[in-house]
Amino acid sequence: MAYPDSDHANGLLHAVIVLSFIIASSLSVYPLSPTMATLRPMVMIMVLIFWLLFQPRYVGIFSAFAVGLIADLLMDTHLGQQAFSAVLVALMIKVTSIYIRQLNTLSAWLVASFALLVFQISLWVLQMFIQNIFVAQSAYSLLMSIISWPLVLLALRKFTR
Repeated sequence: MAYPDSDHANGLLHAVIVLSFIIASSLSVYPLSPTMATLRPMVMIMVLIFWLLFQPRYVGIFSAFAVGLIADLLMDTHLGQQAFSAVLVALMIKVTSIYIRQLNTLSAWLVASFALLVFQISLWVLQMFIQNIFVAQSAYSLLMSIISWPLVLLALRKFTR
């Protein structure tokens, strides 16, 4: 039997998860100058990584696929590229979480950095094979995402306790 307080807390957590993805999607498409746009962190994937690490019960591989499809539509990439990369990240985090028992800030940052790297490399490989293009400027976005991921951790960690 579920307790009413836990149902309320679960509902609130679901609302926070959805709201965080809505905010991340708006930050992902917010208009910036061309110079600043190359430095834009991959906010949608950063938020996805956070929830995959700290709420794996509610955010999993299907959520990663859905977020990836939404990112494909928002970023105007070929449908399925970011979804495939997001699923790879989700699988990598699921496997990694088997081996990491205590997730402190440093280990979370390392796992997130590796996940961001996996996401970007898989996206580069897909773009090379499908579109025959390589966008080297995405490395700046990757670097900014790795550097700024602790801000996502700081902003969302209070909702996981």
